[in-house]
Formats: sequence, C-alpha cells, structure tokens
Amino acid sequence: MRRGLGRTGTAGRVLAGGAAVALALGLAGCGGGGSGGSEGGGSGGGKGGGSTAPTVRLPKLDGQKLQVTAVWTGPERENFGKVLDEFERRTGAKVDFVPSGDDMAGFIGSKIAGGGPPDVAMLQQVGVLNEFAAKGWLKPLGPDARAQLAKNYSKGWQDLGAHKGTAYGVYFKASNKSLVWYNARAFGNAGVTEPKTWPQFLKAAQTISESGVEPVSVGGADGWTLTDWFENIYLSQAGPEKYDRLAQHRIKWTDASVRQALTTLGQLFGRKDLLAGGNAGALQTDFPTAVTQTFSGGDAPKAAMVSSADFAAANIAQTKAKVGKDAKVFPFPAVGAKSPVVTGGDVAVALKDSKAAQALLTFLASTDAAKIWAQAGGFVSPNKALDQAAYADGVMREIAKALIAAGDDFRFDMSDQAPASFGGKPGQGEWKDLQDFLKSPKDIAGTQARLEKDAAKSFGR
Repeated sequence: MRRGLGRTGTAGRVLAGGAAVALALGLAGCGGGGSGGSEGGGSGGGKGGGSTAPTVRLPKLDGQKLQVTAVWTGPERENFGKVLDEFERRTGAKVDFVPSGDDMAGFIGSKIAGGGPPDVAMLQQVGVLNEFAAKGWLKPLGPDARAQLAKNYSKGWQDLGAHKGTAYGVYFKASNKSLVWYNARAFGNAGVTEPKTWPQFLKAAQTISESGVEPVSVGGADGWTLTDWFENIYLSQAGPEKYDRLAQHRIKWTDASVRQALTTLGQLFGRKDLLAGGNAGALQTDFPTAVTQTFSGGDAPKAAMVSSADFAAANIAQTKAKVGKDAKVFPFPAVGAKSPVVTGGDVAVALKDSKAAQALLTFLASTDAAKIWAQAGGFVSPNKALDQAAYADGVMREIAKALIAAGDDFRFDMSDQAPASFGGKPGQGEWKDLQDFLKSPKDIAGTQARLEKDAAKSFGR
C-alpha cells in the first residue's frame, strides 16, 4: 500500500528494472550476510559494530516532545523504534510512537478534528498524502529536509512526496511488492522448482498440494494483500498503459481487462485445495500469520508459499527460518509477456510546524536513519546514497540494489494511488470488494460492478 505524484507522472511509470530484479533475486537465493557500520554514530547503528561520523547535522531539542504515528506493529515497529531511539540520542528530544491501525486516513482525520494531530505520520498511500495536502493538513518540508532529499533521492521519489510542486514528504521505506516467498523444504519435498509463469505457478501449487502441504498462504483478513494479488496480475496481463488508466479511473472496473484479471486470479482463489485453510481460512488469516505459517512447523508447515513484498523478511525473522536458506524468494510469475514489478512505500510527513518535526524529517531523509533499519533487516530504502553493504543479508541487498538501479522507472501500487475511501480503508471499497471475491471467486461480474460503484463514488465520477 502506498502512492505518489497525484494521479500521473513519474508514479505512473513501469519498473524497467524488472529483469534486473528477477536476476538479482536469482543471485540472492543463496543468501549472504555482512553489514556495514553505523553512520548515525554511537549506539544507533544496530548491527555492524563501530560507528562513523554522522552524515547529517541535527539540532539540539532537549526536552522537546514529538509524537509519531505509523501502521507498523511487531518487528517493523521494533525496527523503526531503533531509528527513533537514535534520533532521541542525537537531539535530546523525546519521541512517543502511537500505532494508527490500518485506517491511517481515519485515524489522522479524527486527531485533526479533536485538535491533537501527531507531529509526524508515516503515510502508506500517495492518495492520502494528496488529500491531506489539499486540505491544508500537511506542513511543507523545511530547507534542511529538502537538502537531504535532493542529495539522496532520485527525482521520481521526490515527486512522489510532493503535491502541486510543493515537497511535503520523505519516502523513508520502499518495497518491491511483486515477490513470492517460499519454504525451500516444502518445495524440495514436492520436487518443484521456482515457477516463472502463471501456468507453472498453478502447476507447482497442485504438485505441492498432492505432496500433503497446502500450497498458498493468503492473508485475506487484511484486504490490502488482495489488492496486491490483483495488481500484479493486472500489470503483467493488461500492461502498463491500462494499469495507469485503471489507477486513475480513466477506464471502468467493468472493463474487459479487469474481467480477464479476475478470471485469472479466480484460477487460484477458486481452488480451495490450493489455499491454506481454504477460502474461509484465508479470509480469517492476517498478513503476519500468512507469512509466519509458511515458515513454521518444520517438515509440516501450514503452507508452502506466500505472495508478499520484501518486508515479509521481518516476519520470517520471527520464525526459525533463515532468509536465503530456508526462506527463498522468486519474482511474481509472468501472467503476460513478463513478470510485473509493483512498488510501494511509506512517506513521512509533518502535521505540525515544529522544529522537532522538521528535524525528524531531515533525519529520515538521511543515510544515517536508513542504515539503522537496513542493518536490522526487513527493509528496503529508496535512498540512493545508502551504502548497500548496510543490508543485513544478501537477499535484501540484491532487492535494494535492483530498486536503486531502476531509477525513476517504476509502477506504484494501484490501490495506493486511489482516494483512501476506495483503496485504503478496511471494510470498504476495493479491500472489501476483493474480500468478497475471495469468498465467492465465481462472481466476477458482481465483483466488477461493486468495484466500479465504489470507485466512481470515491473518484467523484
């Protein structure tokens, strides 16, 4: 889930580095380690031992309090906490982290209405950034944050954090959302190899099912996971031009291309024997569980593979599986001519015009902050100046390397480009409509009609 650049422009481009990503993932399958030292100085470096001089100067904020909100829980919250700890150490400020829940737009809206918004929010959706900026809720980046942004980020990522030419956000965390993580032992026991195409994927799932393991783990309780399934299939099958038009609601969800993508997705969702727990079980499985159940249980895991972004590595780390050895990854299989690559990201924005808020945005735009989480694992940064040696393992290092090599040519998550009421709220819009589709995957026409009705309402068309 994420967004940028309003509805058009750089955010609408396809990731030309798709082949590079596939190659990088193949090379990364053997795993690997190694990490660099801390750029943050002192205790903030996490893994990697010694410290180096900070790359960004921060003001002293002794006694100042700062409230930060994000959707992150579990290992992601813990790793972000290491970043905030270093910010506190270097500035003297006190940071209070408040989880927002999945409905970030609703959470912030309620805080604004109550007169007590957080100082900084990590938004997951470009559509939300644009909505908040248009309402006057966001504060523009200060000169120090803009300087770090210009130094460390490509124009595409800078544009994603802007609204009508004004810079508001820093994309601190990025993601490649076109990956499938798999249990190497389950694949080996079934005698299957990494599939490259959708038919090969379905065949592999069938073979794994016959080996006694439920093949595909789907976190359907979190509707955003289902939008990722749809978007990957749609981008590969319909192509980038139609992807952009559908993202902007310039073609309707009743279009034949949507019917074709849902029909393809239905080839998986319509086979309860291919889903861990069947359709009902998938609808009751949240995202973290969808990942961890794939890599727990030794010779008897609850699933063999899960389609998820690179940040699943943080959840895998909560099991005994080792990324690159027990937990491996391959590109989302090609439905059309080539595998898709969909990206996402979390953008830091200020809701209060304070010295502390601007200092945190400046820190998050630096390599100092990015290196801390890169060393902790389960993280990819769009910061092009970050030393790739900082990444905790070879898999994440290669994914990050491919993202940076792609430059400004990428496709951003479609649902994250939509207004929050359609693409970013639990229990409504696209999330709910695709959950209903998972429940009744034969109802393609009905799903299209509901998607179009909800999209038209949200986009005002």
